[in-house]
Amino acid sequence: MVIYGVSFDMVGKQPIILLKAVDGNEFLPIWIGHPEAAAILMKLQGADTPRPMTHDLISGLLDDLEIECTQIAVTELRDNTFFATITLKAGERELEIDSRPSDAIALAVRTEAPIFVADDVIAESAIEFEHEVEDTEEVVDKFRKFLDEVSPEDFGAEG
Repeated sequence: MVIYGVSFDMVGKQPIILLKAVDGNEFLPIWIGHPEAAAILMKLQGADTPRPMTHDLISGLLDDLEIECTQIAVTELRDNTFFATITLKAGERELEIDSRPSDAIALAVRTEAPIFVADDVIAESAIEFEHEVEDTEEVVDKFRKFLDEVSPEDFGAEG
């Protein structure tokens, strides 16, 4: 998956990160917090802060300790909440750390780690456009229309 953009839920004014399948037309919207949205957008836009933000600090620590962030993954959707993991490699040792997707993505944009989403999460929560989408404005317009009619509860697992 790649980060397609960050938008806002028009009703609740909550930030939403939109992930897009690299080889397809599936888009996964994930509602996130304002600080995490700012952290992701700042890095995507190449903005620097006078002092390191939390995700910059973590990325710097990993570099200094020679630990590589090899990937992040959105692993499941449970009770209307997405879960994620951050995979770190320290020498021969590999660690999988529980994370909120927003923090994992904020770290991924700093470490250039690939972003994955579990197939069942895509099947349950992704939006798929019927034809190949090339035009960014077209996707944004369709996504805004979708956001006008959807709430976070719509992505919950059916009983």
